[in-house]
Amino acid sequence: MSVLMLVNIDTATTDEEIQEFIGRYGFPACDEIERVPGDGTRPAVSLHFNSVDGAALRLLQPRINHLFWKQRKVDAMVLTERFE
Repeated sequence: MSVLMLVNIDTATTDEEIQEFIGRYGFPACDEIERVPGDGTRPAVSLHFNSVDGAALRLLQPRINHLFWKQRKVDAMVLTERFE
């Protein structure tokens, strides 16, 4: 499973709008969208992809990193798995 973190997302943004946004830039549909709790200054969501590996997401990530969407600059990061 791979995870893409989108930071500085408008809190009123729906899951459908997020799916449409990433699809517009060539990302496959994600399997789960999880809102990340925080202090509210830079709301974030994590997008979980069961059938896409991290290397594929890293190739797509520059397409949306630092892009302006809904009056906000969105930061996109591919999270790596940690093995303990």
